[in-house]
Order: sequence, then structure tokens, then C-alpha cells
Amino acid sequence: MNRLEGKVALVTGGARGIGEGIVRRFIAEGASVLITDLLDEPGEALAAELGVKAAFLHQDVTSRSGWGEAVAAAEARFGRLDILVNNAGVLFFSGFEDYSAEQIDTLIDVNIKGVILGCQAAIPALERAGGGAIVNMSSADGIAGANAVSVYCATKFAVRGLTKALALELGPRKIRVNSIHPGGIYTPLANPMQVDKATYDKAYWIYPAQYAGEPKDIAAAAAYLASDDARYCMGTELSVDGGMNAGHYYMGLPGSPTPPAA
Repeated sequence: MNRLEGKVALVTGGARGIGEGIVRRFIAEGASVLITDLLDEPGEALAAELGVKAAFLHQDVTSRSGWGEAVAAAEARFGRLDILVNNAGVLFFSGFEDYSAEQIDTLIDVNIKGVILGCQAAIPALERAGGGAIVNMSSADGIAGANAVSVYCATKFAVRGLTKALALELGPRKIRVNSIHPGGIYTPLANPMQVDKATYDKAYWIYPAQYAGEPKDIAAAAAYLASDDARYCMGTELSVDGGMNAGHYYMGLPGSPTPPAA
């Protein structure tokens, strides 16, 4: 632990779910963290719980001026910015033809425009700190397609491509850019039916892990990519998906999983 001692991070969408997991892990690793989110109450409660190394700021990641305020707040509160985690995201389950114009705009604005604006805003601060790390949250659905999330897939594929392009541009400027690709993580965003974990896990018997991951699994990956342990990772896409995108099974043949009991 303490791989992030003395570092300052800005984590978007940090009030709950994967973002909250990342915030908690970064604090445990020694970092100071500016938590940003549209969800004020849980964000403020989390910052209060974590103490002096955490602060909360209301932020709309689709706003360029809001990004300027967030980066300035991180530097004002903690003196520098070393790490940006572009975690904020939205997800709508829908047949492709049924996506509304509003849903399409929201997915594009939050999931890709928000990441672009965040990277643009953070670069000068990261350079002032002598370099740093950007971790962009893509998805297992940014590596392979999936039904009912087609437009979401498009935005997460875009994050994957942007990450690689920025790794090329920013590597010589001592800023590492990498992406994480979660799959099947038990969070409010991915569990709109609000079923319990045991019930949620049953849908994942067709993958190698055979259970859904948790925010702490993604947090561990983010801590690695943000730390000097990952100093040679640039443009890396780190899948944390329980084997979801490892391949597929020929069911009923040797090595395939057994369906869970009803």
C-alpha cells in the first residue's frame, strides 16, 4: 500500500459505485482526492467520512467551465494534480431503434465529450506537477459489442481509441494515459432492477469467473495504473471483466461451465 503517497487525484463520478471504490482505494494508498459528481449528498458524505485527504465538488463533466473549476479546486485544496480518473459515465439499456435523441446526446456528452474535456483541462496541471497519469474508464463493451447497449458501446469504443491516441501525444510530455475495461460489476448503474448480489451473480455463470465483480476490483486496477508501478504502461487497455472478453464457450463440451441450480 501507500503507492500513491503524496499524490493528488481528481476522480469524476466518485460519489458511488466504481468511483467510490476508486476514491477509497486511492485514499488507502496515500493519495489526496477531489471527488466530483452530480450527486451532492453521497459525495459530501463520502468526503466527510474520509477526512482531510478528501474533498467534494459538484461537477457536470459536460461543461468546459466546470472542468476548469474542478482542476483549479484540486490545485487550490491540495497544491497540485497528479492523477485524473475519468470515471463518470451513464448507461441506458435499450433496443437500438428505441434510443431517444435525448439518451443518445446524454451518452455521447457524458461518456466521450466529458472525457475529452477532462483530459484537456487536466493536462496543464499534470505538467505543472512534473507529469502524471490519466485513467479513462471504458468498458468490456468498449472491446466487444453487446445487445441493448449499442450506443453505450459506441461511446466506450471511442474512449478506448482516444486513450491510445493520447498515450502517443502525451507520453513524451510525461503523462501516461491508459484505460480500464470493467465487465459485470455490481453497481447501481449496472443493476437497474436492484437485485441482490447472489441473484445478480447467477447471470455470470457463462463467464470464467462465474460471478460479478465489485467496485474494489476496478479500484485495484486504477490504483495500479495511477501508480509508478505502471510507469511503462501507456495506451494499455486493462480488462477487469472476469474473463467476459477472453473468448466463448462451446457449451456441453469439456471445459465448459455447468449452469447454476434453479
